[in-house]
Amino acid sequence: MKVMSINAGSSTLKFCLFNMNSKEEIISGNFERIGIEGAFYTLKYKGEKIKEECALNDHKDAVKLLLDRLISLEVIENLEEIDGIGHRVVHGGDKYSGSVIITDKVIEDITECSELAPLHNPAHLLGINAIREVLPKVPMIAVFDTAFHQTMEKERFLYPVPYSWYTDYSVRKYGFHGTSHRYIALTVADKIEKDLKIISCHIGSGASICAIKNGKSIDTSMGFTPLAGVMMGTRCGDIDPSIIPFVMEKEGKSAGEILDDLNKKSGLYGVSQFSSDSRDIEDGFKEGKEQCILAQGMFVNAIVKYISQYYVELGGADIITFTAGMGERSIQTRREVIEKLACLGIKLDLEANNVKAEFKKISTNDSSVDVYIVPTNEELMIAMDTEEIIK
Repeated sequence: MKVMSINAGSSTLKFCLFNMNSKEEIISGNFERIGIEGAFYTLKYKGEKIKEECALNDHKDAVKLLLDRLISLEVIENLEEIDGIGHRVVHGGDKYSGSVIITDKVIEDITECSELAPLHNPAHLLGINAIREVLPKVPMIAVFDTAFHQTMEKERFLYPVPYSWYTDYSVRKYGFHGTSHRYIALTVADKIEKDLKIISCHIGSGASICAIKNGKSIDTSMGFTPLAGVMMGTRCGDIDPSIIPFVMEKEGKSAGEILDDLNKKSGLYGVSQFSSDSRDIEDGFKEGKEQCILAQGMFVNAIVKYISQYYVELGGADIITFTAGMGERSIQTRREVIEKLACLGIKLDLEANNVKAEFKKISTNDSSVDVYIVPTNEELMIAMDTEEIIK
């Protein structure tokens, strides 16, 4: 069985085709600058990278070119070999607690949730509608980033604001990165032990921490939007909301302009004043650059705060996992986080920690909590959901 996972952006279309019998990636790629001059695509196939410029007026053009290349490269003989397509959808609101077959009603619901995720859901719909038009007979599945967190109890997902904001406007914590956190929970259950109490640290340019008990999300750091929680690459994370009207008045900015600052000009980038890339921050740290030292310290403290909170909420933890770009690759960040948790009896094996992007235990044998690097694979998780549903 061959299944494709799709992640459509406003001007991009990322894909990955899997052989579900072996769970192995066959080919992956990205179409960029859709609808913009200078469009191009990159493909990764059989260990080689293919990059070509092309004309892409819309997402339908990208889908057609993608399918043509699959055939010309002899990845598939015909389109009937594609058994299903799974789409990443950032926001499903509180309507969906799992992945579903895409129907007209599901498309309506994704459209309704667009006001909660205006940068993402409309873009996902572009991809869904383009593939629906080109491959009308292939079953398509929506895999929601918010679905995994629908197991949170009301006392954890509500905000202490007027209750009518929740009933009238759906203001509540939704949480994100759910597909990644669920993949981590399933991997831990498969490779280590089932029903463990897990603190999952998805730390990339976007970052979130999730408390997982018996395979279910208990609490998570991101909130009504992905702006909340820990400090990130360009996002501020948790701040005092009164800062917003204060700076609006000082700088004569609109609410939208301030939100743009908080989403795109804050976090590691805002504090360091030059980069959102953790590698640049760590290099600056080693060179003694004051703003990089400050940014790294704030970042680590934000992660530690949520791990500590969820340790208490879970009544102790069996395992802490690090995943995503920084979580899998930043030796320094993992070390600094675990060192700050020493009061809980958590101990890092410095030699074991000196690895990148591989599944590995990095805590000492006498550590009170096991610590693991667990590489995530959201694309495979989407494909697995798609396979399960269409079967």
